[in-house]
Amino acid sequence: MHSKPDRSIEAGRRERLRIRSRDFSGPTAGLAPGNVQSNLVILPQALAHDFLRFAQANSKPCPVLAVSEPGDPRLPMLGEDLDIRTDLPRYRVWRRGELVEEPPDISHVWRDDLVSFALGCSFSFEHALLEDGIELRHMTCGSNVPMYRTNIPCRPAGPFAGPLVVSMRPLKPGDAIRAIQITSRFPSVHGAPVHIGLPAAIGIADLARPDYGDAVPIGADELPVFWACGVTPQAVIAQVRPEFCITHAPGSMLITDLVNSKLASL
Repeated sequence: MHSKPDRSIEAGRRERLRIRSRDFSGPTAGLAPGNVQSNLVILPQALAHDFLRFAQANSKPCPVLAVSEPGDPRLPMLGEDLDIRTDLPRYRVWRRGELVEEPPDISHVWRDDLVSFALGCSFSFEHALLEDGIELRHMTCGSNVPMYRTNIPCRPAGPFAGPLVVSMRPLKPGDAIRAIQITSRFPSVHGAPVHIGLPAAIGIADLARPDYGDAVPIGADELPVFWACGVTPQAVIAQVRPEFCITHAPGSMLITDLVNSKLASL
């Protein structure tokens, strides 16, 4: 008797193949609901240890899910057929801290010394919020979640230092309380919010002008709720200016075969 295939593996693989074949190029929020999505940072091996220390010192914005071997484009702990060079809708290529390219495939710049870091993403806990009936405005609008650089410094490690980046979701007060309860169960994908209300208190001048992603409308009866965000390494890279680096483009995540519920602490 044949066992049934794991639905999460099927869903993750299906979306990765769709992205790999260029049949999908938009934000990955809402794809393969229930599957863990991850942010991506790829650095030369010479910088990998310091970045790992930075991530460990800043686990709220940079929760490490997996690390590759140097030069290996696979992350088998996240998906057996996964290829880090082709399976995200869009990447960012950085040289000396400057963004030089946003390709859908990084095979042409791949090197034998590159180490990939998969970092937890808030798109994973969004599934739990939706299941609880909480509206997520960026999904309602069909846009990317808005993200902002803050005045909150990350803990430095080696050459890596810079500001915390947060994602924002407008919620009614009751939903905000419930969202805190739900997301606190997912420390591997940013956990509970880092700030609620008063954006100026964390250095955000205008919610209508996000540094990354798309602005979303906020109702008069809603509060802006801010979570630590995996785009933080991109703000750090722009400040540290490493010779070469690759990241995901904001909103374009790696869809894994892991199940969100298995990351829950309760």
